[in-house]
Amino acid sequence: MGIQILIKIGAVGILVALLNQVLKHSGKEEHAYLLNLAGLIIVLSWLIPYIKDLFNAISEIMSIGG
Repeated sequence: MGIQILIKIGAVGILVALLNQVLKHSGKEEHAYLLNLAGLIIVLSWLIPYIKDLFNAISEIMSIGG
């Protein structure tokens, strides 16, 4: 995992936090909730390949050791 993915996740987190505060102060809590959900989905979609590689590595270790 490169440093670039961590920087992207941090940037999305900061952006979502700022927009969340703006939306909550303007009385649009529903939109703030949807924004949080969208940010989570974006970050998870970036992490899916890394999670898949982790499970493949664990599966290899278990099959070699067994």
